[in-house]
Amino acid sequence: MSSGRSQGKAARKRNVFRADKEVRKLARERIGLVPAGQIIQPKARRKTPKHPKKEIESWLDS
Repeated sequence: MSSGRSQGKAARKRNVFRADKEVRKLARERIGLVPAGQIIQPKARRKTPKHPKKEIESWLDS
């Protein structure tokens, strides 16, 4: 018995309108591409000492 559908090909997916995609597309046309994201440096590398004078003094004492 046949279900009425052809067995050879898969059903074609319809294009559904998505407003958020359309808004981004229009924004890209106006502004251009968004710059690439920046890599976040490890905390140890970007952290500055709270009391830099005390560190210098302890370094001079030793």
